[in-house]
Amino acid sequence: MTGLGKYIFAIPMLVFGLFHFMNADAMAGMAPFGGAIIVYLTGACLIAFALSVFIGKYDKLAAILLAIFLLLTMFMIFLKGVSANDQTATTMFLKDLGLVGGALMYAHGFAKDNSIIG
Repeated sequence: MTGLGKYIFAIPMLVFGLFHFMNADAMAGMAPFGGAIIVYLTGACLIAFALSVFIGKYDKLAAILLAIFLLLTMFMIFLKGVSANDQTATTMFLKDLGLVGGALMYAHGFAKDNSIIG
């Protein structure tokens, strides 16, 4: 079952990454800097994580980088809304917190390729 779980964890990241490409202009307003370019870049990072899990290469590094990316997203994009009692921002903040936990658990317990960060 854990083998299936890693794919279930990676699929939403792949979809979120595709959404970044399909809705870059709409998401650009939320980006703290860089506009649509940063949206495309982060979308590519999300897709890269999913592909890394699917092929089993650099997956530990990808999971750690995903956790860092999600933490930055939480604090740079959603924290302001959380402070203003915005229900959507709070939900997104907590969702990302859970995903950070999942990424760190994946890196520690399931990642196969320890070649870069051991």
